[in-house]
Amino acid sequence: MAALDVESKLLIVDDLPENLLALDALVRGPAKKVYQAASAEQALALLLEHEFALAILDVQMPGMNGFDLAEMMRGTERTRHIPIIFVSAAGREMNYAFKGYESGAVDFLQKPLDAHAVTSKVNVFVDLYRHRKALRREMDALAASHRQQEELVQQLQCAQRELERSVRMRDDFMSMVSHELRTPLNTLYLETQVRKLHLGKGNMTLFTPERLAAMIERDQRQIQNMVRLIDDMLDVTRMRSGALSIQPKPMDLAALARHVAESFAQQAEAVGSTIEVHAPRQLEGVWDEFRIEQVLSNLMTNALRYGCGGLVEMQVQQEDGMARLSVRDHGMGIAPADHARIFEQFERTDASRKHAAGLGLGLYITRQIVLAHGGEIGVDSVQGEGALFTVRLPLAART
Repeated sequence: MAALDVESKLLIVDDLPENLLALDALVRGPAKKVYQAASAEQALALLLEHEFALAILDVQMPGMNGFDLAEMMRGTERTRHIPIIFVSAAGREMNYAFKGYESGAVDFLQKPLDAHAVTSKVNVFVDLYRHRKALRREMDALAASHRQQEELVQQLQCAQRELERSVRMRDDFMSMVSHELRTPLNTLYLETQVRKLHLGKGNMTLFTPERLAAMIERDQRQIQNMVRLIDDMLDVTRMRSGALSIQPKPMDLAALARHVAESFAQQAEAVGSTIEVHAPRQLEGVWDEFRIEQVLSNLMTNALRYGCGGLVEMQVQQEDGMARLSVRDHGMGIAPADHARIFEQFERTDASRKHAAGLGLGLYITRQIVLAHGGEIGVDSVQGEGALFTVRLPLAART
């Protein structure tokens, strides 16, 4: 055992120098270091500084004697477990022996000392000390190994939970995607079946230029919905692999905001909303125009979807050396507890699920685009009082 080679410290206490020298010569040996103390006070100082395998105390010392020192050692946590051997002169050894054992001695030696007996007894206690140290080291090693195993089990459990969560997310994702894609596909399929039926009967009155234009517009809307779903899925895949393309170039954020608002005019009219844009004539910066348009479109889509037919306000301004754009609606709002969660992928509030279908990717994609530009996004909202989404972008996106 490795701990058997550890150095053992021995303390010998006697008020007579010649006795210390004689005892030192008897107990000294390989891997043993002897400390001498000429008084109980010196011994206490050494006991505070070192860890001893054994203490050999002379009983008769001026001032604090060996028994007093032993009682102090037994009363202190640091020294209470150190084995004590008392040494006394012949004559009153029986009385001293009884008192010594009462004070916590493990053995008793009489003067004049028997060299063989001293060496044998010291070696016994030194071996016990070394075995005790070895056992302690093994126990510590076992405890450390146990902790490592517990940590490993926790890591494996965490990995298992994460894997199960990923599988659930994948299944939920596939379920949501199939549901979201099925809706426009079913609409297109039914439209084509109805048209095919009318064509088969020669009923051409349904295919006037005006009705054909309306049909084409409905078809385009369903196709655009599917394209957007597919684009969202592709963007999430790119983000996960770190391959989202950001290509900054000079652009006018104010002009882009007005363009996005105009593109949502018909959608706003359909849900009974109006859109107001508050922007300067120009706000020049260096950003990826396509990606920033995604940000504005996602925020506008949500504002119209959950704005309950109220006013939607888009604001663009320069503030503290940053571009600040915000979209406010006056609809159902978002509980504070959900503010952080809604920016994660596939996360939606219970109220939003009941209100409208969706994959829960829009705000996640929006946040990733903003972060890729070195910006930040946040929401200020309470349930029933609308929501204000604010994006802050440096005037030059990092590349």
